[in-house]
Amino acid sequence: MTAELGNIALWTALVTALFGAGAAVIGHRRGNTPLFEGAHNAVLVHWALVTIALLSLEYALITSDFSIRYVASNSSRNYPVWYKIAGLWGALEGSLLLWAWMQATLAAQVVVMYRRKHRDFLPYVSAVLMGISAFFLLVLLIPANPFERHAPVPSEGRGLNPLLEDTSMLVHPLLLYSGYVGFTVPYAFAMAALITGRLKEEWLYITRRWAVAAWMFLTSGIIYGGWWSYHVLGWGGYWAWDPVENASFMPWLAGTAYIHSVMIQEKRGMLKVWNLTLISLTFSLVIFGTFLTRSGILNSVHAFTQGAVGYFFLAFLALILLSTVTLLTYRADRLKSEGAVDSFLSRESAFLFNNLLLVTFCFTVFLGTLFPLLAEAVRGVKVSVGAPYFNYVARPIALGLLFLMGVGPVIPWRGGSWVSLRRNLVGPALAGLAAGGTTFVAGIKSPWVLLTYALAVFVSGVAVQEYYRGIRARRRSAGEGPLQALGQLFLRNRRRYGGFIVHLGVALLAIGIASSSAFQVEQERMLKQGESLEAGRYQVRFERLTGSEGPTHVKVQGIFTIFNDRHEAGRMTPGLRFYPTQQEPIAEVDYWIGLKEDLYLILGSFDREGNWAVVKILVNPMVSWIWIGGAIMALGTLLGLLPAGLLPPPVKGEQS
Repeated sequence: MTAELGNIALWTALVTALFGAGAAVIGHRRGNTPLFEGAHNAVLVHWALVTIALLSLEYALITSDFSIRYVASNSSRNYPVWYKIAGLWGALEGSLLLWAWMQATLAAQVVVMYRRKHRDFLPYVSAVLMGISAFFLLVLLIPANPFERHAPVPSEGRGLNPLLEDTSMLVHPLLLYSGYVGFTVPYAFAMAALITGRLKEEWLYITRRWAVAAWMFLTSGIIYGGWWSYHVLGWGGYWAWDPVENASFMPWLAGTAYIHSVMIQEKRGMLKVWNLTLISLTFSLVIFGTFLTRSGILNSVHAFTQGAVGYFFLAFLALILLSTVTLLTYRADRLKSEGAVDSFLSRESAFLFNNLLLVTFCFTVFLGTLFPLLAEAVRGVKVSVGAPYFNYVARPIALGLLFLMGVGPVIPWRGGSWVSLRRNLVGPALAGLAAGGTTFVAGIKSPWVLLTYALAVFVSGVAVQEYYRGIRARRRSAGEGPLQALGQLFLRNRRRYGGFIVHLGVALLAIGIASSSAFQVEQERMLKQGESLEAGRYQVRFERLTGSEGPTHVKVQGIFTIFNDRHEAGRMTPGLRFYPTQQEPIAEVDYWIGLKEDLYLILGSFDREGNWAVVKILVNPMVSWIWIGGAIMALGTLLGLLPAGLLPPPVKGEQS
């Protein structure tokens, strides 16, 4: 009954989405108010139907209804309930159903928020959102049905991919999908603006918070994915330039360019075509990334199985690109810029260079990701484009972006003088030079690491300086205390000062990436019982092996005593998990985390009698700065998004 209910809900939701899309446009164009209102109600009914389908599959997972193929392939009776819940997005069909539900939820939210306003935009926005929903429902009903039954019914399920059996499964995919789906709202408004010809800044103001919120979720998802990779996959790193990692990074780069570029149009009426192109590119890259992960053409721990889904996504991607180009061409006469760059030394110029670097970065990642696939398809030759290529192109671009991150916010719109620029940047620049010089004296000679440290401190110095100046100005003009002045800065310009917090997070993240990439210490050796291996200031002594049996696997752990500068510091127990459904064991790493460095142990092969084991030791400097920087980026974005009414009022009369 569960499968039948889910299928009926999906089919009805598809019909409702198609009706809602058509009725919204026809009702608006004909002035048919009942039909127009019916379209809005259809969006809400569509959300309810997709919710029923999602809950039906979740119920089947929780109750272990193995008559449904998806449940039998991605769940187990032995799982705790949270793994059963996470099974919903643990494979292709369920993840697409989650995506469809998030899409339906956003569409319903848009209709509820804007039902009585933006009535020229809303019909076409609803139509675009319902069209996107209809596509995902079509995929769910034809090539990727999560409610397909099979026989005979097994007594036990296969369970998730063992690498997904982690609590991060409850966080990372939800963050990532929220970012992906979130960009559909600004895309829908952009298409509505092109269709209606209302191409002023109105659609930008409406969608600004939507775009920034989507960016925040996508940023958090990427950072959390790095943490998951670091503590679960067992290779000691957090980013491998894996094609599926790149699939999330490309829309992030395009989206980052967009949320900076729209400021130029808001302030100066420029870059109308560019902004429409950027948001369309961002959404297109979301669909392209989905194609990569779900078509089966990639061999990745993140990718889903092969099937006919890829053809559907390619066709949908072609439709998006064709419709965008057609509408841009049709409205070309209304997309002329109202202003021009008045000076090289202006915030517009800095943002333009920012966009140039971000789009170049995006293109180089796209090229490196797609080239091996094209080479194999055209010439039948397997070509590998690995980390050296990506690092080579990423470093100079990232350094340029760091520099612009410090310079851009302190240059006025339209133009400024070199004297004022020097006055604004001399303090942060000296701090950056001092940081680079100190690092060089400390023995670090890598140019890109020195530049990263110097520019990160420069960016941080600019942010701190702007906060200090703003607080000082308010204290002088209004007699406010420090906290009151800080609160007023946020109340009056949350976007600017939230952005400075984001920049601080980026600076910390850059330091963490540079340090952990350049100064990692690695040692690997076979140890007999009682033997030790040194890595940096740590000594690791192998004591013995232990075994245990879990609900879905058998685990072998190594017991290692850790010495820090010859002083015993504790024990670590890395292990290997053996699953009956997997040919190779899954590493279970052990690690100690600190601000200065992480100690990371990986158990390799071992003697069945426990006489020896192979252990890999990694000392990873300053990796924690990456996670802290990511958290600060999310915090700054969240503070910038908060409505004024949600911020606490300043305390009157507070003095320092």
